Amino acid sequence: MNAARRRLQMGLGTLGTLIVVALAAVAAYYIYLGVTGEDAAPTCKGELEKCMQRCRKTTTDTAAAQACQKECQREAYLCEGFKR
Repeated sequence: MNAARRRLQMGLGTLGTLIVVALAAVAAYYIYLGVTGEDAAPTCKGELEKCMQRCRKTTTDTAAAQACQKECQREAYLCEGFKR
């Protein structure tokens, strides 16, 4: 009886500590997603911005960059059309 009582007073133990740490990590992950908004659905405007950035990074030729940007704008227009 004395050994059992001493064991209860020692605290959580290894398994209990691992469970608490795992729960804290899961909670921190969901808090991070809530703060950054990464779990939100992409918007048409956000997708247009990403596409335009991609055009600037991948094309050095002016004509190719303009064609890429026009394609981005067309996709954004179609995206807005589907939302209505």
